[in-house]
This record gives sequence, C-alpha cells and structure tokens, in this order.
Amino acid sequence: MGARLPAPLRRRQLLDVAIAVFARRGYANASMSDVADAAGVTKPVLYQHFRSKRDLYLAALDDVVDRLRRHVEQSSGDIDSPREQAVAGLSAYFRFVRDHDDAFELLFGDGSRRDPDLNRAARALEDAVGRSVGELMAVSDLADLDPDLLGHAIVGMAEEPRPDPAQFAAPIAQLAWAGLRGLGSEA
Repeated sequence: MGARLPAPLRRRQLLDVAIAVFARRGYANASMSDVADAAGVTKPVLYQHFRSKRDLYLAALDDVVDRLRRHVEQSSGDIDSPREQAVAGLSAYFRFVRDHDDAFELLFGDGSRRDPDLNRAARALEDAVGRSVGELMAVSDLADLDPDLLGHAIVGMAEEPRPDPAQFAAPIAQLAWAGLRGLGSEA
C-alpha cells in the first residue's frame, strides 16, 4: 500500500484523491473503500484522517473553496486599479474552473444534492465563492448593490460551457463594470 507520509502530506493526498473520486462517482456512489483504493492506502489509514464519508466530503468541499479563493486573491491582490483587479480576479476564477475539472464538478455538480445536509453545505460554499467574486466588483458609490448577487451571476456564467479565461474574463468584467456604471447613474 502507500508509503508512509507525514500526516499533513497524507491528508493532502487523501483530499486530492477524494475530490477526484467524488467528482467521478458522486457522493452517493462513492465509498471510503473507493477512496482508499484510489489513494493506495488502507481504510484504517483513511479513517485516521476523516471520521466518515460525510466528513471527508465536507473537507473536500472546504478544500476546493479555500484553494479557489486563495487563487483569486493571489491573482488580484497586488493590483491597484479596481477594474484591473476585477479582470485579474475573474481571469483567475475562470482559469481555476478550466484547470480543475474535479474540483469544479465537486463544487457545482449534483453529487450531493439529494442529501439535504450536504446540499446545504455545498450551497453555503457556493455562496462563499459568489461573495468572493462579488467583492471583486464592489464599488464604493454603489452601496445598495448586493455584491453576493453579482458574484453569483458571474459564477453562474462559468458553469456551462466553461469558458477560456483569456477570452472570457475581460468581457465579463467589462459587462459588469458597464452595468455598475449604469446603476450608478440611476442613483
């Protein structure tokens, strides 16, 4: 079975494998045995890190959202212009979506939607992603605009088909900024 790794590296490996297994099979059809086999470890090793399949699934969802948020923040954090920050952040978001099929499927797929508790957790994490994207578009003179709503709208644009970041981020940012400018003129 798998070579002995330090606990943080083993946990990282198990999360990566679990994300792939849950993305392919869905929550209901994946088992802890499937994850352990794919990771090349025994089930007891898997249970040392995660108490249950539900615990593993929720940890995988948290991990995807955390990585996505960090990717967006790192890509847009050092840019001074709010508009260019929005373009960089949206480009980072769309790159993540394009480059991480399993993570995207785990977050936006329907693998857990039949379980009410897991569905609520997945929706809460989707809300966190929407808030992060919405914060990129925050404009101080439009305090009445709900950034979460804008973020969800932009995130929804990436779901199907998943666009090329180089072609999609700038036009979406332009569309959002034009819309925000129009909302500002109505006030």
